[in-house]
Amino acid sequence: MNTIRHDFRSDTVTRPSAGMRAAMAAAEVGDDVFGDDPTVNLLEQKMAGMLKKDAALFVPSGTMSNLLALMSHCGRGDEFIAGQKAHLYVNEAGGAAVLGSIQPQPIAHQADGTMALEEIEAAIKPDDSHYARTRVIALENTFGGRVLPVGYMLGAAEIAQRHGLGLHLDGARAFNAAVQLGMDIADFSAPFDTVSICLSKGLGAPVGSVLIGRRDLIDIARRHRKMLGGGLRQSGILAAAGIYALEHNVARLADDHRRAKRLAEGLSRHGALSVSAPDTNILWVGADGSIAERFDAYLAEKGIGVIGRYGQQRWVTHLDVSDDDVEGALALVDKFFAN
Repeated sequence: MNTIRHDFRSDTVTRPSAGMRAAMAAAEVGDDVFGDDPTVNLLEQKMAGMLKKDAALFVPSGTMSNLLALMSHCGRGDEFIAGQKAHLYVNEAGGAAVLGSIQPQPIAHQADGTMALEEIEAAIKPDDSHYARTRVIALENTFGGRVLPVGYMLGAAEIAQRHGLGLHLDGARAFNAAVQLGMDIADFSAPFDTVSICLSKGLGAPVGSVLIGRRDLIDIARRHRKMLGGGLRQSGILAAAGIYALEHNVARLADDHRRAKRLAEGLSRHGALSVSAPDTNILWVGADGSIAERFDAYLAEKGIGVIGRYGQQRWVTHLDVSDDDVEGALALVDKFFAN
């Protein structure tokens, strides 16, 4: 039984709204592997149009979307460059290496979450049979909730272009970044050959991500999707949720950002907590070692769901977190420190 009252674990925990469920129930479907599910086709066309890219591909998860992107850019024995703490390097079970036979080249992150552009360029391998062939640079934005600068993305794009490399964006929360920057998603994603966007995080759909990009790369990804078991049949029921999310849940991401800032403000009142200033919907909270274990246990006992242990926590706001949830959680934290 779920005893969580205020769920800040992740924006993946959202549940479909009544309107989204109605859209799913009414969805026209076909067989997507045959290419004749009209709702999937509409979602893919909509996403490609929003980003002003050639084509798009609906897939079950962000992990598969990133893997398909890397497998489209790279062949066996090729290499991708990514951050040392990037999700597609650390948190996707080594899929690029295991399933794609693609070698990762990790780069250390700077304090602001970027990789030093000179270090990216220095890691590109020369054309020599002793080395794996560098094929693509992968960026992540947002990164840990931080919005990385547009100038940084453009700098990486210039390096990729100069060396004849592809550029991929793990944009699981790209709409969060674009909303925070006040940018159109097409302008935000313009430098990239491929972009992975998750529908089941802040946008609130129950399942799915979309890979968007150059048609030749998306065509390769479609073939690999089938190979990896991601070819779905009457998946328009799921795609309808994605369409609803794009039409109803993008602008409201600003509410999640506002609530994260309110959380940070309230938690920062307590000197034993170190709290990051959130750019978007994610904040990081560290508790002094003298209270960390008790604080973790207290939050769990009071039904406040967060990710992390030993006082190193991630708090995430989303469409199922209300102002009342934020204030209720802050009131409970205040009681902990009042005792």
